[in-house]
Amino acid sequence: MGKQLIFKKDKEYPFSVIRLDRKKLYGWKESEAYDENGEECIKADIDPSGTFIIPKGGKALGILDKNGNWVEKKMLKAVYKDGRDAVLLPSVFDQPVLLEKTVSVEEFLDHLIEAVYLLEPSEGSEELIGRVKECEEILTFAFNYREGYESSPAFLLESKGRLFVLVGYPCVFGFSGLEQIAEFGIEDEDETEEAEEELDFSMM
Repeated sequence: MGKQLIFKKDKEYPFSVIRLDRKKLYGWKESEAYDENGEECIKADIDPSGTFIIPKGGKALGILDKNGNWVEKKMLKAVYKDGRDAVLLPSVFDQPVLLEKTVSVEEFLDHLIEAVYLLEPSEGSEELIGRVKECEEILTFAFNYREGYESSPAFLLESKGRLFVLVGYPCVFGFSGLEQIAEFGIEDEDETEEAEEELDFSMM
């Protein structure tokens, strides 16, 4: 059985979670390469000098301190920009998610969506589908697939009798208002005339 996401709104509503991706929606294709003997080729990397072949699984990420010493991940500590210790946030699967906050459609559209999850209701959870459909605004909550120090805004939407969770992040736009004065970078006439006088056509 997959992970269950439990929503709480007066009572608890458990749902199974299925992530939707392009492969499930549109399918996919793979390319395979074979040598002259019909043996499948295995992808490998070459080091920057071009002298060493690195097979699959031969590379990994590591952390070094300023002196070049290896640092174990368990020795690291997360902090905020102001130096305070960062708070570890639980996964949404570790405890019920309270459905208390809503946003307008305009606020929802100001987000770029990175992941979409289909929710399959458990017995007795179908009631929440109707409640979401009747909601005038869009229910939102903080989403962490696994525990971490940052969460993403998630939105609970109903479509054709099914519930979906859309996870994304705010899209920040820079707008220029009508009251702002535009600067066109107009050159000073004296400087332009002086530059024209200095032109040497023999160099052309």
